[in-house]
Amino acid sequence: MKKCVHILVRGRVQGVYFRASARDRALELGLRGIVRNLRDGRVEILAMGSESSLERFLEWCWHGPASARVDDLEIEEWTADCDYEDFTIAH
Repeated sequence: MKKCVHILVRGRVQGVYFRASARDRALELGLRGIVRNLRDGRVEILAMGSESSLERFLEWCWHGPASARVDDLEIEEWTADCDYEDFTIAH
């Protein structure tokens, strides 16, 4: 069963290749969705896939790429439209 989560990542997560690394990890796990920077310095992610793949992705999100510092994740199950064909970076 597919599930969709909305994730807000706070910390030093912009300018450290967090979005590109998140996309690469999501694609490795077979997830679909979108990742984007927010004006307040956080990164927003909508990810859809199997529960086990999402759990592994969330584990990765707690660390991100080597140059990132993740202080907090806000995670909620998403019931709005989350039907993406791929995992992309929004600009």
